[in-house]
Amino acid sequence: MTSTEDSTPEVGTHEDEPHGSGRASKLNWLRAGVLGANDGIVSVAGIVVGVAGATSARGPIFTAGIAGLVAGAVSMALGEYVSVSSQRDSDHAVLAQEKRELSNDPDAELEELAAIYQAKGISEATARTVAEELTAHDALAAHLDAELNLDPDDIASPWQAAGASALSFTLGAVLPLLAILLPPQTIRVPVTIVAVLVALAVAGASSARIGGSSVRKAVLRIVVGGAAGLAFTYTVGHLFGTAIG
Repeated sequence: MTSTEDSTPEVGTHEDEPHGSGRASKLNWLRAGVLGANDGIVSVAGIVVGVAGATSARGPIFTAGIAGLVAGAVSMALGEYVSVSSQRDSDHAVLAQEKRELSNDPDAELEELAAIYQAKGISEATARTVAEELTAHDALAAHLDAELNLDPDDIASPWQAAGASALSFTLGAVLPLLAILLPPQTIRVPVTIVAVLVALAVAGASSARIGGSSVRKAVLRIVVGGAAGLAFTYTVGHLFGTAIG
């Protein structure tokens, strides 16, 4: 399923998440949730509006919407599970390698750690002292932090990521499904379009605030894109529905 906004940043990316930064991790999860809900809104809205362009019967619209919701949630969960599992395997491989290096040649690892801090602008003597003190406290954590920005306690769970992705998609998908089914047939499509565009605006604003980008640009981009997508799917559904019927 494709979002009209930026793709979700990959969970567990070492360069993007500072060691011990619980706030950064929470923000990434929150942003992923917002974008997952956005995907649910866009995907299912496109399906139900397209079907509504072909038929006014609630049955086909409901069936198509539910099918899109379930398929989208499963797809999102599976994709997130595979992605996070791969990242988790990579993280554990890095942990194992670092443990071996510390066990096999601790002196070389100490020199490496001191060199890292020296490269950051600390004097040679101070860098050496820092490296020695950190090594004495927790050598593995010191190297994971300095070399990889990796916190072993913050490695994402594939099952949690998959569940969160499926849940956020489902919550987003419920909105257009209810909006298309509850109103009378005569105003069904306009109500759905308005509800979806408002929801997209909220999602776009939330995503922009989390990411620190321009709220106005994000909202404009996602609302215009969403409106164009809904107009296109409705037109396609109407044309094909008329032709087949």
